Amino acid sequence: MHFFEEPCISGTNGSGAVFFTGCNMNCLFCQNYEISQIGKGRIVTKEQLAEEFLKLQKRGAHNINLVTGAIYVPQIVESLKLAKANGLNIPIVYNSSGYELVQILQKLAGQVDVYLPDLKYAYDELAKDLSGIQNYFEVATKAIKEMERQVGNPKFDENGMIQKGLIIRHLVLPNHLQNTKQVLKWIHKNMDSQVYVSVMAQYFPEYKACERVDINRKLTKGEYEEVMNFAEKLGIENGYFQELEENERQYVPKWEERI
Repeated sequence: MHFFEEPCISGTNGSGAVFFTGCNMNCLFCQNYEISQIGKGRIVTKEQLAEEFLKLQKRGAHNINLVTGAIYVPQIVESLKLAKANGLNIPIVYNSSGYELVQILQKLAGQVDVYLPDLKYAYDELAKDLSGIQNYFEVATKAIKEMERQVGNPKFDENGMIQKGLIIRHLVLPNHLQNTKQVLKWIHKNMDSQVYVSVMAQYFPEYKACERVDINRKLTKGEYEEVMNFAEKLGIENGYFQELEENERQYVPKWEERI
């Protein structure tokens, strides 16, 4: 049960998070590197995975939150079908790096209610440098447009919990504000005016980030204020910012609907 997602996902009961071992990116600063890079996890069958979904629903989860499941999409789809046939009826959130092929995402159509992708980089050279991948921006923006086609803009219930739709996330990196501004520019120019954007301040130099001078520190309040002001001037209307808390090893995400 995860309580540190956006308010419309975590709510009061928590989001039913399922982390998948292995990631198709190799971010030097990954906070979940033990799972994404080192291989921490356990093998389950499709039937066992379906049971895990149902257990989370029984515990009161607002949704099922599939975290970095890109390399398991066929198995995830089969498990979701099994779980739904046995009573799973809460929203399915697909929590993604954004580095997804459109033809794979199409297999999720009708199974996923909420897409929660990152748009990490506007510059491919930065994506290659920090995450070890090629053509990130082209791949991710095509993927996000497909996600938008499938689910549209967010729809909420009477308690403010998201039931369907797209929220685009972006993690602000220290010393790379121009990258963030280009990402926000693309969103503003290419997505529906009602799109929800989640601008995250929780960066911490985890994993291999300490080996890099440019990202070996937390974000400053000045940097984040610059980003918030830029987003507001662009005219991005909907979404979330995080409040920066001083003197914390990792920021406890304290969300505010400031956009």
